[in-house]
Amino acid sequence: MTTFLQTFHARLTTTIPGPCHSRRMKTTRLDSHPLKTLFCLFLLFAGMALAAQPGAQPIPNPLIDYKGFQKIVADSAAGRESHRLTERQFLQAMADTNAVLLDARTAAKYEMRHIHGAVNLQFTDFTADTLARTIPAKGTEILIYCNNNFLGSPVSFATKAVSASLNVSTYTSLRSYGYTNIYELGPLLDVHSTAIPFEGSEVK
Repeated sequence: MTTFLQTFHARLTTTIPGPCHSRRMKTTRLDSHPLKTLFCLFLLFAGMALAAQPGAQPIPNPLIDYKGFQKIVADSAAGRESHRLTERQFLQAMADTNAVLLDARTAAKYEMRHIHGAVNLQFTDFTADTLARTIPAKGTEILIYCNNNFLGSPVSFATKAVSASLNVSTYTSLRSYGYTNIYELGPLLDVHSTAIPFEGSEVK
């Protein structure tokens, strides 16, 4: 853009042809010609256009921190796999009365079918206050599961895109709120054959 403006200015200050009956040339300078106004307007609109381009200037919002989110994901990546449990390990963890079994799906899906003993707090309702009421101590062992852990119940456990698995979002969000003792059901299981018990309106 700078080079273009310099070229534009240079052309305005060079000689231009005089009347056609004369062979002489005359000089038109920007500061003594109506083109000065045109040039100023051009600079104004060019600046406005550049400012309007996406990414030209960051849009401030102190309540959104994407870099902080990226850091949480990066910090969680190494330890997350060791916190994924097999079906048997998950059942054993459920037996701990101090652990909280958290279902972050919608209330409607939770009412249809959920793991026996789970408490429901929808992921989109996560705030410092709602989490504190559900899980007061940050060091509490939290067990999580999601839609992509179960087959055979396509309405209550509708499969999500693999990169949008609710377990991933729940794990990261809980870490953002200061919870670190989080364990996730790892495998994909059939609701009709798993040893994990369910309850809800669709469970016979």
